[in-house]
Amino acid sequence: MIRQLSQHKSIRKYTNQPVGKELLDAVLEAGVRASNTGNMQLYSIVVTQDEEMKEKLSPSHFNQPMVKGAPVVITFCADFRRFHQWCELNNADASYDDFLWLMCGTIDSMLVAQNVCVAAESKGLGICYLGTTLYNAPQIIDTLSLPKGVVPITTVTMGWPDEAPALTDRLPMNSVVHYESYNDFTDEQIKEFYSHKESLEESIQFVKENNKENLSQVYTDVRYKRGDNEHFTKVLKETLIAQGFKL
Repeated sequence: MIRQLSQHKSIRKYTNQPVGKELLDAVLEAGVRASNTGNMQLYSIVVTQDEEMKEKLSPSHFNQPMVKGAPVVITFCADFRRFHQWCELNNADASYDDFLWLMCGTIDSMLVAQNVCVAAESKGLGICYLGTTLYNAPQIIDTLSLPKGVVPITTVTMGWPDEAPALTDRLPMNSVVHYESYNDFTDEQIKEFYSHKESLEESIQFVKENNKENLSQVYTDVRYKRGDNEHFTKVLKETLIAQGFKL
């Protein structure tokens, strides 16, 4: 298992071979065994396999080819509607609609998503997380007919790999693991931690292509710009309020 986790690669190209129902069910069942808040399972999983539905979802993920190319697209949602309905049926006063509980539902959703992904990879399937889900939550809510109390958190494409990419770089362990208390880093340590990432050929190419001074500026000025961050934050906050959350 450790070896499998250490070899994780995001797969964006898939063969035409479908993921069989028995295998998909087994992967999803492994997912729902994930740890969760109070065993309330504050999530729902929407599985998309229909070509027409993938076509409808594609614009919400900036038309990334893997959305239509993957045999399975899975949207993981924070879901308070189901638990609230159960409470109402039993004369219990449910009040899980604030920021704290949104965080709990988000954590639950990501835990089950990661379980599903690890289970899938253990069977030879490839997966890729899509970070576009929060950006375009309103469109996904409409496409998947998500009711109030349900918010999409992340999306995963899944299928049989049709590529073998290299491992993606990671920061050194001593930059992300702290023992007993947080160890704030010096400027020199920060430079050392990021030196390998900055020296990679693709990083150098990114800097050159975008006419920037360094890799940090590629992140701040091109990939995740302040204006975009503020726009999508505003949209997401409005969406959460519309879905019934008190922020």
